[in-house]
Amino acid sequence: MLKRYQKNMNMLSEEDIKKVNNTSVCVIGIGGLGGHIIESLARLGVETITAVDKDVFDETNYNRQIYANAKTMGLPKAVVAKKFLRKINDRVKLNTMTIAYNERLGKKIIKDHDLVVDAVDNIETKLLLEKHCSELNIPLVHGAIGGWYGQAGIFTPGSNILSRIYKDNDEGVETELGNPSFTPAIIANIMVAEILKYILGKEACVDKLFTINLLDHTANVLEF
Repeated sequence: MLKRYQKNMNMLSEEDIKKVNNTSVCVIGIGGLGGHIIESLARLGVETITAVDKDVFDETNYNRQIYANAKTMGLPKAVVAKKFLRKINDRVKLNTMTIAYNERLGKKIIKDHDLVVDAVDNIETKLLLEKHCSELNIPLVHGAIGGWYGQAGIFTPGSNILSRIYKDNDEGVETELGNPSFTPAIIANIMVAEILKYILGKEACVDKLFTINLLDHTANVLEF
């Protein structure tokens, strides 16, 4: 057992840690959710990660994005994330892409991964991810936030749950409610916890949607 993973012991067995090490995850979006997700996955021991984001850091990212600071302004998020993660866990095979996720390239990007993570902030891309994951038979880990509220779940190929959730919406609630510093970090790490449970065969939030209201201290699980 590598010393870097010893603090995972007791909660996880050595066999569990090997399962985590051997899982490949593709994260689409390296913003408020995605930055926290890839860092937590790397620290947990997921050693094969693909991270995709076409954007560069700007001042609007300061309040919530883990890699946004004075030295990273104007730099591609994918490039910055790769530098940070190398310092955290040099065992991670991190493939970063400074491109937009789209119909033409999407399936080429996500194929051959065990899980795909939806950490994007627009509904069109979320639904495209759902479509491509269904076609390639890959589970999709969903997350979204807005203000005090957040949601997360793992959706199996063909479930079309995102299409039902966003049926009558053309933009996310974050455009109206804002993106504070704490909600993305909380939801991102709930997503990582669900990923871990899924990898280990424990009861994860599969084809269900976990929702949390941090203002009223309430949480629910919606079944589909």
